[in-house]
Amino acid sequence: MSKKMELPKMFRLVKLELLIVTVVAVAAVSLMSGNAATNQSRLGVGELAGLEEISRWDIDIRPDGLGLPQGHGDAKLGEAIYAERCASCHGDFGEGRGNYPVLVGGNPKELKTGERPEKTVGSFWPYAPILFDYIRRAMPFGEAQSLTADETYALTAFLLSMNDIIAEETVLNAQSLAAITMPNADGFYFDPEPDVVNTSCMNDCTAGPVKIASFARILDVTPDGLPPIEQAQADDKDN
Repeated sequence: MSKKMELPKMFRLVKLELLIVTVVAVAAVSLMSGNAATNQSRLGVGELAGLEEISRWDIDIRPDGLGLPQGHGDAKLGEAIYAERCASCHGDFGEGRGNYPVLVGGNPKELKTGERPEKTVGSFWPYAPILFDYIRRAMPFGEAQSLTADETYALTAFLLSMNDIIAEETVLNAQSLAAITMPNADGFYFDPEPDVVNTSCMNDCTAGPVKIASFARILDVTPDGLPPIEQAQADDKDN
């Protein structure tokens, strides 16, 4: 997949925002360096953020794979990691537990025709690299960014293998992951319309009182209680 591909508006805006944040942060470091000692002695708290610390926030990965780190992993290693750190929420085979999402199965064709299509890694996600990005950025639940690059590649390989997208023996790295074409790659399209089409309204925007139609918990989409791992830890303390 070419790194010059035109990205969806959402990803282009996110990348631009991250670039702006990084530039502003670097500029702030330069401007504050002269006053750092004075501020620290006056306030007695905090320390000046260095470029290395700032760079830790710049971990986004583009849909075409730009930003993927060095490392590698396969489904065999990923299966062991998944069983230990993911299965308690997502099920032994990616079938999901409770309100935690299903990761395996589904059919891209049902996204347009099915009444309630199963949106999984295999049926919904349009780009393989953003699966790595999401796992590294947000998983496991409650322990985000605790996985190494190799572990994340391995988990990504396991999930793609479980969805019959790659062979079990495939070794993923930055190059091989970016080269994968997902089943729903053509299911997303560029919307030519502007993000906002309605006239903004700040006062008296409705004819009558505002009514709340429902809540996420009533719709049964919000998991109850603690995540399974944290619940088990809490139970151990009680015992």
